[in-house]
Parts: sequence; C-alpha cells; structure tokens
Amino acid sequence: MEHQPRPRARLSPSGDTEDMVTLLAPRLAYFAGVARTEHVTRAAQEMGVPQSTLSRALARLEQDLGVDLFARRGRTVSLTPAGRTFLASVERALAEVGRAADEVRADADPATGKVAFGFLHTMGAETVPGLLQAFRADHPRVRFSLVQNYGEAMLEGLRAGELDLCLTSPVPDAPDLVARRLDEQKLRLVVPADHRLAGRRRVRLAEAAEETFVTLEPGYGLRRITDDLCGQAGFRPRIAFEGEEAETLRGLVAAGLGVALLPPPAVPRPGVVELTVTSPRAVREIGVAWLEGRPDTPPVAAFKKFLLSRRGRLLSA
Repeated sequence: MEHQPRPRARLSPSGDTEDMVTLLAPRLAYFAGVARTEHVTRAAQEMGVPQSTLSRALARLEQDLGVDLFARRGRTVSLTPAGRTFLASVERALAEVGRAADEVRADADPATGKVAFGFLHTMGAETVPGLLQAFRADHPRVRFSLVQNYGEAMLEGLRAGELDLCLTSPVPDAPDLVARRLDEQKLRLVVPADHRLAGRRRVRLAEAAEETFVTLEPGYGLRRITDDLCGQAGFRPRIAFEGEEAETLRGLVAAGLGVALLPPPAVPRPGVVELTVTSPRAVREIGVAWLEGRPDTPPVAAFKKFLLSRRGRLLSA
C-alpha cells in the first residue's frame, strides 16, 4: 500500500513555540519508551500503560508534528530518520526534566534541603552566622542560599520566589506578605573622634540638627528610619553622602565627612565615637517576612520556627 503523508500539525497560525510545547510534552516519554524498545507492546508493559493508550498517543504525536517518527511492522517499530533526530532532543529534554525533579526534591528534603534566606548587610557579620550556627546544631545538613540586600530588594525577592524568608527592617506591612517582629536594635549617633560631641556618652538627636549627615541611599530601611527619627527631633537632615553599606558610612564619619545614625558595629571602629541617643527613642525593629500563602518545604518550615523562637533574643544569637 502506498504510504500517505501525515497531515500538518494542528497549531495556531503563528506556530507559537509555547503552543507546540503544550501540545507535545505529555507524549514525549511515551515516544522515548517505544523508541528504546522498538516494540509497542513491550514498551506499554514497561511503562505500565495500556497498549491502546500508547498507540493512540504516538499516532497523535506524529499527527501533531506532521512527520512519521516510526516505520511500523506489526507491533514492531523502528525509527525513521526524522524519529532519530527527534529522539536525540527528546532524550535531552527528559533528562533535564529529571534533573530538575531531583533538584526540587532535594531542596525539599527535611534533612538536606535548602533555604533561600535574605538579610540586611548590617546583620551579616555576627547575627546571621550565629543564627545559622545555632540552627545547624539540630539540622546539620540543611543547606542555605544566602542573599545580603536592602529591605525593598529582599521583599521583591520574596514576591519573585527567589527567597523563602528574609530578615529586614522596618518590619514590612503589606497584604501579600506575612511579617513577624523578632527584636529591636538600638541606633547610635556616630560622630568623628574630634567632634564637639565626642566627649559625651549620651545626646539628644536635636543637638545634631545643624550637622551634615552621611546615610544609606533611599530605599534602604535604615535611611527611612534615619529620616523619620530626625523628623521626630524637629529637623530634616542635611545629607552630604549616600552609601550602600553601614561600615562605609562609619569610614566617612571617621574621615570627618559627617555624622550618622547606625546600629552597633561588629567590632569597634577607630576614629569614631558612638553616642547613645536619649530622644527620640532611636531603635529599629527587626522582623522576619515571607510570602503569604506560599507552602513551606520542611527545611523552610523548620528554619522559620527556629527564627520565631528567637523573639527578643535574635541579636544575641
């Protein structure tokens, strides 16, 4: 009997790639199984599907592609040249899917899974290493993907699915996020060692109203807190330099380029004096945030529970 060509694939007029993938994906494993065994009945047995289901899937695949993938002799089949070309790509695609499945299963494993955790730069020297050390005492094989960033960027990371949890300040208030206050951290007025206030231990923030400030850039939580505290003290800070990292600001203060409101340093910095601010109450709240409604893998759930258990003592981790 003369062979009749297959009809053209039934795709949208644009031949959209996404349409093609949606159309073909469910049948690729069936195709690879039959190609491997070159026998429809044997492949159906190995894959645990009815032979009729497998035969229909292969016929539909060829119809959608508009190409013969197999030469048939009863229930025995062999690949056509087009089938061999297609098989090479299908095997690569299925292997990639398998690797992806293995990866997500590994990330969700209670003992060895992964947590994508974001935190502020100012918490990277002591607080976060201490937290991870304490957590891994009971979960020694859980892995972490760590991201240091400013608050707004981390919240966007939560929304994009790039982070599971983040430590940030101020504690966010957004309908798509869940946030819990964990602790608060005192902020100090940092002045150069030869500054007129350097001989003091305590200061009202209003006493720095005429000073030049160095601050973090807009968008950073600490910048917003600095602006708010200065407003409460009755002035708007005159800003000379904006940076991205607290220790850089301390270096600018040590160089006599301004004063700054900063959390305590990991180690004392020469050339500066850190003054307790008595008025207004100069603190920043530290909280943990995550995306509302997102299911937790076991390692993420365990680390979230651990963080919440540190309420009131987070900064002494």
